[in-house]
Order: sequence, then C-alpha cells, then structure tokens
Amino acid sequence: MMRGRLISALGALLIASTGAFAAGTIPGISMTQQLDELAKPLSGGKLYLIQAGTTSTPQNCYQDTGLSLAWPNPVTLDAAGRVPQLFCADGNIKIRLTDKNGVQKLVQDNLLIVGPSGGGGGGGTVDPTTIFQTGAFMQFYGTGNRTGWVRCNARTIGSASSGATERANADVQALFEYLWSADANLTVSGGRGASANADWLANKTLQLPDCRGRMLAGLADMGNSTSSILSGVTFNTPGTSTTLGSTAGAAMRTLTTNQMPQHRHSVFLIDPGHTHTSNAISGSTTTGGGGFSAGANTAATINSATTGISITSGDGVPNATLQAGGGAAFEAISPTILATTYIKL
Repeated sequence: MMRGRLISALGALLIASTGAFAAGTIPGISMTQQLDELAKPLSGGKLYLIQAGTTSTPQNCYQDTGLSLAWPNPVTLDAAGRVPQLFCADGNIKIRLTDKNGVQKLVQDNLLIVGPSGGGGGGGTVDPTTIFQTGAFMQFYGTGNRTGWVRCNARTIGSASSGATERANADVQALFEYLWSADANLTVSGGRGASANADWLANKTLQLPDCRGRMLAGLADMGNSTSSILSGVTFNTPGTSTTLGSTAGAAMRTLTTNQMPQHRHSVFLIDPGHTHTSNAISGSTTTGGGGFSAGANTAATINSATTGISITSGDGVPNATLQAGGGAAFEAISPTILATTYIKL
C-alpha cells in the first residue's frame, strides 16, 4: 500500500497532467505535495533547480509569470511537503529533491518546461533566446533598483547574511555563482574558496562588474580569430583585448610631443637689405646655418621638433622666440547619452 503511494508520488514528478499549466510550469512539480518513502509529507524538504545537463549549476525559477521575482534556490517545501507555484523560462531543467536533512530522494534531468508558450493549449513555441538569462546586460533609461536585476556599479552581492552593499538576498545566488565562474578577476571577500557554491554558503560577497561611466565593446575574439581593431590599445587589469572584463580608455587626454604630427614653422626676418651670417636653432640643436641674403620681408623656413623656436642673428640681435599652445587636456569620448546598466539575477 505505502509502496504504491510512494510510486504514485514520485511518478507525479515526471508525468505531465492532462490539464493546462501556466506559462513556464514544471509539470507534476508546481503546487504538488511530496511524500517520503513512508508516504509521509516531505516537510521542510528542499527542491534544487538546476540547469539541464549540468551537475549542480543553479537555474532560477520565479514566483511570477513575468520571470522577475526569483524563488530562493533551493526551494523549501512547507510543513505539508507542498511545492509552491513555480514559473521558469522555456526549455529544459534538472531537479533534485531532498529531505530537510539533505538526504536525496529524487533527481531527474531534462524535464521540459510546459505551458502556453511551450506548446500547451495549441500555442506556438517561444524562442528561449528572447528571455533574459542570468548574467545578461540591460541598459535602462532610469535609475534605482529593478526587480530581478542589480546595477553594474562595482558594489557587492551575496546572501542575506553577507553584508553585501548592492543586494544581500537569496535571489542573487545564481548570479553570484555565474559571475564567480565567468570572471576570476571579480573580487570575493576574504579570497576565493574551493568553489562558487562554497563561497556563497560561507556568506562571502562578490564584486559586480563596474560599468560606471563606461561604454560596452565586444571582446576582440569572441570565438573567432583576434581582430586587429584593438591592437595597440593599453588595457587595465586584467589587461588584454580578449579577457572578459578588461577596461581601457580615458575620457580626457593630453598630447605628448611624440603624438604631434611632424610639421614646419615659418619665420619671417625683416631686414634692411644686406648679407649676414645666421644660425637657425631649434631648442639646443642647430637645424640650419651658413650665410644667406636677407632683404625686406624675406622668409627663412626652418624645421622644428619643439614648441619653441629661437633664431639668433650674427650681429647680436636678441633671440626671436615663437611659441604656442598650453598643453591642456581635451575630451576623447564619442557623442554619449547616459543611462543605467543592469545585470540579470
């Protein structure tokens, strides 16, 4: 008798009901009561929601059909062993069910998310790539917090006990573990431990990417050979054009002498009309010399590698110095409009 009830309860995890499910529902899971091997309610049991085909990579499910308010992962069953209402993105999912002490009762991979958008009730299938996934960027014309997202402002995320500065809540676990694995240069409080999940359970914080005042650009390779577009650009830590999270550029620049184009300065000598000897000197280097005839308004052109030009006549006429420019920095950014960059939980 009890064996039959157990088989029925576990079978409900795998078999879809003939009734209609809300968009993004896991058939046989949402709003069901789970029993242990003695047919007693699995009070306080844990339902782990995992990316299909992985060992333990978390996948969010949500409390609303808009997929904006994430459940904690794992989801805790109530005193009667009931699973709350779940909504998930289209596609497949893996689940693992344990009792309150962590003893595994069931694991099943590649369960299909079923609902109107997945074909139930005759509707068409929605392309899963149209749904934001954990780690996706969004630019929003506004400020402040948004449900299901955090700002890329270099503050921190972590568990409710972590003391994180941007968001300290269970719903950031999937993003915490994703960023921990995706970018080893993001700071983890107290240093990185054995795994993303271990650091999460240790209530550590993780620094978010810093998009403040920055525009986004593509990695130089992105699965292809490295493009030459960013060749010669100096990147900050971690310092390459093919490393996720590398930063480069400055809003203001100041030209050095080497960055100025090669050019000539023309110097006009006003002379009553006689011949004399003169040297043209640029800085401390003689760039021209010898005798030349100079008359009224005669032009003598010399090369200059400095901002100052000094000319000394042979009869002791004081130096004539020509100099221009102040060395001020100039703006180096493209036409820009400012908004807030968010990343999906």
